[in-house]
Amino acid sequence: MITLGIDCGTQSTKTIALDGETGAILATASKSYGLISGLPAGHLEQDPQEWMRALEETVEKVLNDLGTRRQEVRGMGISGQQHGFVPLDFEGKVIRPAKLWCDTSTTSQCDQIRAHFGGREQLIALIGNDMLPGFTAPKILWLKQNEPENFKKLHRVILPHDFLNFSLTGQISMEYGDASGTALLEIKSKGWSQELCDFIDPSLSSKLPPLQSSKLASGTLLPEWLKKWQLNNPVTISAGGGDNMMGAIGTGNITDGVVTASLGTSGTIYAFSSKPVIDPQGEIAAFCDSTDGWLPLLCTMNVTVATEAVSKMFQWNHEELSKAILSTSAGAEGLLFIPYLQGERTPNLPQGTGTFHGLTLNNMTPGHLARATMEGVTLGMAYGLQRMKSLGINPQEIRLTGGGSNSAVWRQICADIFNCPVVALESAEGAALGGAIQSLSLCLNQSIETLCAKLIKLDESTRAFPKNVAAYEGRLDQMMNFVRKIYPK
Repeated sequence: MITLGIDCGTQSTKTIALDGETGAILATASKSYGLISGLPAGHLEQDPQEWMRALEETVEKVLNDLGTRRQEVRGMGISGQQHGFVPLDFEGKVIRPAKLWCDTSTTSQCDQIRAHFGGREQLIALIGNDMLPGFTAPKILWLKQNEPENFKKLHRVILPHDFLNFSLTGQISMEYGDASGTALLEIKSKGWSQELCDFIDPSLSSKLPPLQSSKLASGTLLPEWLKKWQLNNPVTISAGGGDNMMGAIGTGNITDGVVTASLGTSGTIYAFSSKPVIDPQGEIAAFCDSTDGWLPLLCTMNVTVATEAVSKMFQWNHEELSKAILSTSAGAEGLLFIPYLQGERTPNLPQGTGTFHGLTLNNMTPGHLARATMEGVTLGMAYGLQRMKSLGINPQEIRLTGGGSNSAVWRQICADIFNCPVVALESAEGAALGGAIQSLSLCLNQSIETLCAKLIKLDESTRAFPKNVAAYEGRLDQMMNFVRKIYPK
């Protein structure tokens, strides 16, 4: 049996074909796209139809590569970038472009919601999370206040992966994992917060999809897609989930004690928990996962977006970037990079900007700038890891995924700054693999835990142990003290 895993991200959509018996990735395809240009600062949007076109193209390519084995495809599972607000009208058509997770134009709406409920502590007591610009709830209030005519058309609020599920099945629902990233879900009860919905608009609760277990199917592939893709058998579409939730499945992060760090456009660190983990400071997101458990999660907004910017600046490929970093010593001779190129989520500084601090004649070189950038984004993630440890999460090893995990120099920097062994997986597919496994679980009627134990393997050749910890001692405190001076509360 073969299942397809589809990961719809901010920069591209990838589809993989998973052999459910051997765990082999039989085919892959990817399609890149960009953001809508010309928008005001802080507004980051995409056309959902762009995602669907990328899904069509990559699925077709993978099926063609499978040849006659395409008839073995029995399921699909979709991972999507979290928090994006896809507004549908009564006919199920997209009203306007989706505001994305990295859109920071909703700071005012976050302040309004927070103030109405008496502040951050009271809001966390109500739903388990603070209200951050990346979340979906303030985007809905933004639409009501800034585009009232579009708000009048609003019939359904869905998320990116829900939109793709809807396009494939004709059914609309929302599973707990991605729903928890809307900031409309009460994390402990896993139900919509009527109080929060009513504040945004009394009609909002009627516009939210029905909630369902993450272990249930979203539906089956519509006949027109079966015909288009020349598939002769029914295809089950699993519930899918947010990219971090699917990445958790794809890295085997489905039992207590496992921690994953994703080095992608943004950076996330997350851990499975069999019970809710609520951060009273609101810095660690109290999410649900996509196996009906919970997923305490740190998110920073600037990771490979920063390293790619440095590569572009010096016109380097990935190998040249690594070579430049290795030409300098750990700690970049005191050069410190604050990586808030597009604002920041943890700490919550949506108006933040990037800063190189500590420049001297000795360290003002391309290699030092490159190393300081990679160290700076990793320190930003370490800030959240430190907070997670204070909430009782103590990793013995950290599993790395995302594009950055392919870099040996970055894996070593992670081991040193996190002061913990790190390891990548044999398959770097992460979220797409999670989608394929979730779908396979439904098709075979086997638990996700059983399938992860069988199909997910660590790549021991990538394991890195801490060896330069002393070079980074005090660097996180230095970074955060500097940030607090620039952005006092």
